[in-house]
Amino acid sequence: MLNDDFTPMDFVVDVLMNYFDKSAETAHRLMLQIHNQGSAICGVYPFDIAESKRSRVESLSQQQGHPLRCTMEQDGNS
Repeated sequence: MLNDDFTPMDFVVDVLMNYFDKSAETAHRLMLQIHNQGSAICGVYPFDIAESKRSRVESLSQQQGHPLRCTMEQDGNS
């Protein structure tokens, strides 16, 4: 997940909890990492699941008027 200057932090925490099954504590920690370091890894998933999560998060973000972006990267073990 990538940082931007417009998406509310609470929205990011909610996305991490609801789409990536993070606890409130972990979601808050990841949100701060995204905010302070520019990005964070939200999880490691098979390609089709990762693409679905990325697509759903970006669709929700767009519907809510936020520019939040998620990216996918192939892990170094493949």
